Amino acid sequence: MDLDEIKELMAAMQEADLSEICIREKGFEVILKRGISSPITQTQQVAPAPSPKPLEDAPVASEAPVSTAECRYISSPMVGTFYNSPSPDDPPFVKVGDQVTPDTVVCIVEAMKVMNEVKAGVSGCIEEFCVENTETVEFGTKLFKIT
Repeated sequence: MDLDEIKELMAAMQEADLSEICIREKGFEVILKRGISSPITQTQQVAPAPSPKPLEDAPVASEAPVSTAECRYISSPMVGTFYNSPSPDDPPFVKVGDQVTPDTVVCIVEAMKVMNEVKAGVSGCIEEFCVENTETVEFGTKLFKIT
């Protein structure tokens, strides 16, 4: 299963309004879980099958109004390399203090030579970068702190 097939599954989940799907095939497992505003993808090798991650631990974006004291995070939807700009010569997609909407592209995560735009998924203000440019990130790694 490649990235394009996973993206097709994510789109089909959204169209069918499914919250979760699990596919086990030839030594690997793909679990897709939809939160409030965006799909979340988890891919793992199946050797000894790990116990499923409880839903409350999964990074889920929320669009509910927040008080100024409440903080949320934009998390990585996949394993790859974090880039804060489209190319080394371009300015960052966002900087501390920027207001974002759910459709704002905040960074790129490169996975298997594919540049994947990551959208905020929530509205708010970028308070902090949690990773450095070109850092390797895992699924669920906190990328930005949002207030």
